[in-house]
Formats: sequence, C-alpha cells, structure tokens
Amino acid sequence: MTKNIMIVGVGGQGSLLASKLLGHLLLTEGYDVKVSEVHGMSQRGGSVVTYVRFGEKVYSPIIDKGQADFIVSFEKLEAARYLEYLKKDGRIVVNTQEIDPMPVVTGAMEYPKDLIAKLEATGANVDAMDCLTLANEAGSAKAVNIVLMGRLSKYFDIPLEKWQKAIDECVPAKFAELNHKAFLLGRGE
Repeated sequence: MTKNIMIVGVGGQGSLLASKLLGHLLLTEGYDVKVSEVHGMSQRGGSVVTYVRFGEKVYSPIIDKGQADFIVSFEKLEAARYLEYLKKDGRIVVNTQEIDPMPVVTGAMEYPKDLIAKLEATGANVDAMDCLTLANEAGSAKAVNIVLMGRLSKYFDIPLEKWQKAIDECVPAKFAELNHKAFLLGRGE
C-alpha cells in the first residue's frame, strides 16, 4: 500500500532538504519512492510543496486531494492551505511559527487567528509544536526542517539509528551535530 506525505512550507525554509532526507531514508528501507517538488514563488517567500510517495510500487509522484497520510507543515497557514489534501484519518505535523504572506505584509489582510484550533475543529489529527524554538535550541533557526523530520519520525516504525544515518548521508558533515540535536529535540528525546 502506498503512503503519501506532503511537505508544505514557505520558500527558504528547507523543505527540499527535508524531502531529500525522507526520500533517501525510505529508499534505504527498500521502498519504491517518488519525490516531486512543486515550486510556487519559493524565492520570494511563496508556497513550496513537495510530495513524497512510497510503497511497494509507486507509479505517480502526485498526491491528490484527500490522499495525504501526513502533511508536514513548516508554518500554520500552509497547513490550513493544504488541509483538503489530508486523508480522513491522516495527521498534520505542524510548526506553530507564523510567517506573514504578502497580503498580510502589505496590510491587505490579517493573519488568521486560532489556526491550530481551527485545524483541529475539522477533525484532523494535529501534532503542533514550536519547531523554531527547538531549532534555535539546537543551534540554528535553519534546523526547523530537521526538527519537523524528528517529529514525523515518531509515526514511523523505522529505528532511530536509520534516521540518524540518513542525516549523516544528506547533510554536510560540519552541520551533522546540529542536525542530530534538532532531530532528537523534534522527537522529544
């Protein structure tokens, strides 16, 4: 059976490294993996979406509405934006950080209030945490992506050592220690 993960965020947050890490790990676990990156205005702080699909045999890299087992969101508004892609019993792993989109920056709109409560009110399984604070604790705000991967790892039956090996194989050695710390903080360890 194919599993579907959407990684959603804002340009520059490291979602591509997160999908590379996840894809690499799943390949080493023997799955057929398809990763597809959908760029919006990523260089300008717009939406970035990556699909990661894995299973015995995966034919298409695209995830349709109502098919995502997991939505991993780097920001609350992005989680809300892609909610319709979540399966009925799917899970949203979301960073509670708020990054103002352009209409909010220009004053044309206000950032929506109580987004986590609104997500939960739809019946979605929401795992929300302040990944930015944990990333800073690990040593860099840029490690939000690895904090999120640490949190996501709790929902997979893949040993911690294999996740750690994937980190070593996907990030530059000089950042390995920081990323391992971020990953463990995301897992709550």
